[in-house]
Amino acid sequence: MNAPASSGSSSSSFHSGWAIVAMALGAFAIGTGEFVIMGLLPEVAQNIGVTIPQAGHVISAYAMGVVFGAPVLAVAAATWERRTLLMALMLVFALGNFASAAAPGYVSLNLLRFVAGMPHGTYFGVAALVAASLAPPGQRARAVGLVMTGLTVATLAGVPLATWLGQHFGWRSAFVLVGAIALLAAVMVRQALPVLPAPPGASPIRELGALRNKQVWLTLGIGAIGFGGLFSVFSYVKPTMLEVAGMPLNGIPIVLALFGVGMVAGNVLGSRLADRALMPTAGGMLVWAIAVLVAYTFTARHPVAGAINVLLIGTIVAIGPALQIRLMDVAGDAQVLAAALHHSAFNVANALGAWLGGLAISAGLGWTSTGWVGAALSAGGLAIFFWAVVDAKGRHAMATAPGPVRVSGGH
Repeated sequence: MNAPASSGSSSSSFHSGWAIVAMALGAFAIGTGEFVIMGLLPEVAQNIGVTIPQAGHVISAYAMGVVFGAPVLAVAAATWERRTLLMALMLVFALGNFASAAAPGYVSLNLLRFVAGMPHGTYFGVAALVAASLAPPGQRARAVGLVMTGLTVATLAGVPLATWLGQHFGWRSAFVLVGAIALLAAVMVRQALPVLPAPPGASPIRELGALRNKQVWLTLGIGAIGFGGLFSVFSYVKPTMLEVAGMPLNGIPIVLALFGVGMVAGNVLGSRLADRALMPTAGGMLVWAIAVLVAYTFTARHPVAGAINVLLIGTIVAIGPALQIRLMDVAGDAQVLAAALHHSAFNVANALGAWLGGLAISAGLGWTSTGWVGAALSAGGLAIFFWAVVDAKGRHAMATAPGPVRVSGGH
């Protein structure tokens, strides 16, 4: 995407800063809406008359809305002016959350969470591209990380607040709050961003070109599998802390806030590391994920140790900026679709982690079994990471070899 770059003047820097703040508020709304349900599963289950693992399907429904909506909307809106697109996506997200608050039962709630999830991936993808285009040289990951700070701060402040609201005034009130924040974000995007036309030659066909690139698919696979471990644990963190660790109910918002602290720290550190060493950061974070998820199977039996471990699990998001920038590097001209698919991949991880964690619990393996499930998913992501590294080296060797050999479709 060829959005206008920052000129370096004080007025330009001020404008760029407010643009990132506005996009980060949208990320805050999305993050609150995505994660708050995980702290309210028992309340949702009781209200709509299902089990807690069945209520977890609502998490998967939202995630699948992201998976479906990101490529469809990214391709359909390839030629849209970027500010208008970001506003429209925020408005759809707001309406989806207001409607979720009014859902009468299990089926309707799942359908409406699917709809609410559809704008998620495209919003983050376009916002990341805009932020990267405004960044000084060598600081793209940091700019993307600043937008993503809205998502991580949501887990620190938005989710605990919405969870408290849902516990005291009913889970539906949490989605009303999310919808209101999204409306405010749409207004701020309108005020803070300049008109940003799509790059010359943008078209749905050009965006679909990303799907021919093996490195794009491998990078998406790292996120889709390797990031699932976080969700296998966090989707069921509330009942685990209550049933296994014996934590009182009023301690749950503290645990959720600690998870948010971990996400904020991971996002800041991960974006800085990614600007210095992109792929080593991604691989190192997968190894870290395996370690902290295995540890959770033991620490979850103790309130303090379990809460600290949840904080460490939150830091796994440090892999996000690295994978986002990697997709920008390998996607060529198909920037919007590739960036949006990054969030589809993470929500495949969301759905997969929640589903597999629920299967383990329903099979009688216990609440702490989600840690083993998560470690296995992170190990799978690490295997795909090594595949991507080997494939990239092979392509580079073929492209630089003497003679008439040519390699096309890869980066």
